[in-house]
Amino acid sequence: MTDLITPVILSGGSGTRLWPVSTDERPKQFLNLNGPLSMFQLTLERCLEPKLFNPPIIVGSTKHAALAEKQLEETGITAAAHILEPCARNTAPAIALAALACENPQDLMLVMPSDHIIKNVSAFQKAVRQSLPLAKARWLVTFGITPNKPETGYGYIQQGDNIVGSVDSFAAKRFVEKPNMENAEKMLAEGGHYWNAGIFLFRADTFLSVLGEQAPEMLEAAQKAMDGAHRDGTQVKPDEPSFASAPSDSIDYAVMEKAEKVAVTPVDPGWSDVGSWDSLYEISSADDQSNVVTGTVTMIESSNNLVHADGMEISTYGIENLIIVASQNKVMVMPRSESQNVRKIVMEKNKDN
Repeated sequence: MTDLITPVILSGGSGTRLWPVSTDERPKQFLNLNGPLSMFQLTLERCLEPKLFNPPIIVGSTKHAALAEKQLEETGITAAAHILEPCARNTAPAIALAALACENPQDLMLVMPSDHIIKNVSAFQKAVRQSLPLAKARWLVTFGITPNKPETGYGYIQQGDNIVGSVDSFAAKRFVEKPNMENAEKMLAEGGHYWNAGIFLFRADTFLSVLGEQAPEMLEAAQKAMDGAHRDGTQVKPDEPSFASAPSDSIDYAVMEKAEKVAVTPVDPGWSDVGSWDSLYEISSADDQSNVVTGTVTMIESSNNLVHADGMEISTYGIENLIIVASQNKVMVMPRSESQNVRKIVMEKNKDN
């Protein structure tokens, strides 16, 4: 067994929480929201260390294939495989496709969403290295983000006993659904609870074995889809009817919450899922008036705002604590701290259409 890890980058999401910039046609993982590179490209660059990583396996949507290929080319990275899901079936079937695509059943897989920010890459890679012995020993390792505030938008993982032979990892005691504020504050005060970032390390055969035990129909559908896949260079197109028959479920529900050997490795790498305009404000550099500005923007006597101008010039006077986003011919304005309600705007627009 090799120490080299195969990164598995999940890029099939089409979230609209960063509307109007993020859309179904160009979702947030392919946007340059925090610098010159997209979050998809930043995720790729997180796995460039040749002494630690093999070339990545990308799992994404067919409709974003050209976009992903272009951004791969821009980084100069060649994927081991680019698996194009013919339909969305959630993360557990997507990861099954990647596990089946691994050259060796014992290959180590580092599964990561493509739309997250990790500022301290060295701290993240250190946690991955420390978790390698556990993954080799057939543990399913999840990385728990050390919380810095009571957060109701994330699931949590509670640590159990320290794993014998491991200084920094613990058996996962339980997975906690997104809590209300009272329970989030309680878990923060209690300690031993971590945000579930959806980042995992395990052997391909370990994952497939547990999936076969807990969700045999899902494994069978993924196997048939890969057996009937069309291959063109690095692109792999699984058989659509077979993959569509897979139950739609997340890796947390289908595997992690049911498996016996689940470990959590705590890490604090400056992580954000960039799940809202407010979270983008929190991780971005602000000016001397605490404004976060992107694009052509003029601000006078304005403070504590996020203003994102894409294809339009924005000028403000005397405003505070607002989110203003302009993209092409769409403009959105709302108070800061209310950006979770973007989904209500999108739902209303979809209802009108």
